[in-house]
This record gives sequence, C-alpha cells and structure tokens, in this order.
Amino acid sequence: MKIRHTTLEGVLVLEPTVHRDDRGFFTRTFDHDVAAGAGIDGADFVQDSQSRSHRGVVRGMHLRTGDGEAKLVRCARGRILDVLVDARVGSPTHGSVLTVELDDIAHAVLYVPRGVAHGWQALTDEADVCYRIDARHDPTEDVTIRHDDPDLAIPWPLPVTLLSPRDREAPGWAEVTARLRSAR
Repeated sequence: MKIRHTTLEGVLVLEPTVHRDDRGFFTRTFDHDVAAGAGIDGADFVQDSQSRSHRGVVRGMHLRTGDGEAKLVRCARGRILDVLVDARVGSPTHGSVLTVELDDIAHAVLYVPRGVAHGWQALTDEADVCYRIDARHDPTEDVTIRHDDPDLAIPWPLPVTLLSPRDREAPGWAEVTARLRSAR
C-alpha cells in the first residue's frame, strides 16, 4: 500500500496493491502499520458505514463541529467523484476544494482529516461508498454546506439528480465559515 499526499494539508490517498486473477481480485483495504506510518491511528475508528447512491446523486457537503471526525472513505462498487473542502479555520488551504475519483478498480482509500467537509457524486448507475469514522455520531454537531455554492464552485461532473432535504436546504459557504469562526 502506498500513501499519496494531496494539495489539502493532511488529506491522504491510500493506494492498495490489487491482486487480480481468473477468480476476480483481492486487496487489503486498510493496513494499520502503513496507516500508522502516515500518522493515522486505526484503533481510533469506531464506526463503519455504507451507502448506495444512483448516478447523479450528490451526498454532502458534510462535516462536524466540536472535535469533528476523521474518515477513511472508499468506493466498493462503481465510481464516484469525492469532493473535499478545507473548513479548518486558520488552515493554509482553508476554502480550497479537492476532488478525487474513487472506484472499484483501483480501490484507493481517502483519508479525510477532522475539519474537512466531505461529499460525493455517483458517476455510475450504482455506487457503494464505505466509510470508517473515528468519532461517535452526535447529530447536534452536524454541519452541511450547499453543494452548489458559487464561492466554492465545486465541479460536479454530472447534473445533480437527487439531494436529501438536509443537503438541499443547506446554508452557503460564507454562512458556515462564519459559524465555524464564532465557535472557536
């Protein structure tokens, strides 16, 4: 497994070795020792989740206030455009957007540090996204940012076909940033 650094501070892509043969494939989706070498403590993760989305669906942009949460995200079926926005107040990359394609061919795993907003769009008919989270869910800490905020100009590659009510009614980047700054 190789670790690739990205343009957002602390955001990493873990690229596993995929072994293919006539039966299909085998890959390790997480390796504690490799992750520890990159500063990720695998013992911290307390929840695994999976979602299925259909082509064009956008989920996000989500983050948590308080201590926040870190995530390991992978696409187990299909292909997605994963989108990250640095919402960490004082970060040198604050407000920057990073996009990473994840799929069921390369099996890359994306490490999303605390304070970075996260969302994705399904690029295939069905896409299963698995994520491991290092904090128990507290709905009072949920923060959502508009997926189509012009200040962020997220380059969604497909027309957005469906959003949850929470995502559809989310405030814009400026409002969320002001809220995060006042919470410090």
